[in-house]
Amino acid sequence: MPQSQTTSVRTLPSAFGPLGQSCLPGAPGRARPGGPPVGGIRTDPARPRGAGPALRPGPAAAEQDAPHPGRPGDWLRFAPVQPLFRARAAQRLAVLAYHGVTDPRSFGAQLDRLRRLAVPVSLEAVQRAVAERRPLPPRSVLITFDDADRSVLTHALPELTARGIPAAAFVISELIGTDRPFWWHEAAFLARHGGRARSLCTDHPSQLLPRLKSLPDPDRRRSLQELRVSADRRPPGQDQLTPEDLLALRDGRVAIGNHTQGHPCLGRCDDATVRDEITGAHEALTRWLGEPPVAFAYPDGGHDPRAEAVLDELGYRLGFLSDHRLGPRLPGHPLQISRLQVDSTTSARRFDTILSGLEPAYRRWRGQSVA
Repeated sequence: MPQSQTTSVRTLPSAFGPLGQSCLPGAPGRARPGGPPVGGIRTDPARPRGAGPALRPGPAAAEQDAPHPGRPGDWLRFAPVQPLFRARAAQRLAVLAYHGVTDPRSFGAQLDRLRRLAVPVSLEAVQRAVAERRPLPPRSVLITFDDADRSVLTHALPELTARGIPAAAFVISELIGTDRPFWWHEAAFLARHGGRARSLCTDHPSQLLPRLKSLPDPDRRRSLQELRVSADRRPPGQDQLTPEDLLALRDGRVAIGNHTQGHPCLGRCDDATVRDEITGAHEALTRWLGEPPVAFAYPDGGHDPRAEAVLDELGYRLGFLSDHRLGPRLPGHPLQISRLQVDSTTSARRFDTILSGLEPAYRRWRGQSVA
């Protein structure tokens, strides 16, 4: 960890401690409205004011910007260390990891915010920076989507295209052109409808997915099949992207990347399965796109050295984690690039503190999961 980051994180207990007491006026533990500019990025004087539609105050914007005591990002924006994090983040690369877009209006507002205050970059620009060993511009932000359900095409692409912002989508190849749900959605549905599996004795349905992910991959697949056999109902179909949709996304400046064949937890797979999951998806994407993909996102966001070896062998240039961190403007490990987890419904205040790196640092200090 760089010295500056270590220093910032180590100051968190003293910086966060007074927030519920005397450092903010008003009710204990609650932030007052207002606050500094967006975290991690600042207004670029050279950027034309008319570059995009401004966020207009209104019911939706007010609701999105309203503090919420249950969401730390809403009050962290007023933390004394936020300016420090914001200044440091201006010299870092923010790669945002979405999982689909459920609220196009909110997503569009986030894009407007980025376009006014940041420098959206493409996957190709990141690849070129790595190849030329030249850092990206300050306040660079890359938008990515994992799993790539149809909302990336129907909701995200129109908003991105209207603003001229590039992005990247990492797809699960065995779902392309099918109506199969994601396996974790299927498992949850089957469990709610009487599905049982010998390896999944849990006290609460919320424990099902963590339990499935913790199993060795053959046991996960076997347990999922047991759920299918024992459940009272089959899950409804979920229309997935088609090969033609992938081409449409690419034509709309959304680069297509590899997210394995079936989205297993690679750390629970044997060596042969790790290789098959990556190469199988690589071959399918090369066939559909007419060119090999050059970027990969690790399923569940965790780095796997065996996967990295396969990626290097196949000529991949970029690999993305989901570790909820900012990264350097010139990635030191191109196959281990950090990303920040965000959602299209993330409030404006939390969006700011995620971009600054403050909310991720707070979560690490608290030992909280970033999923």
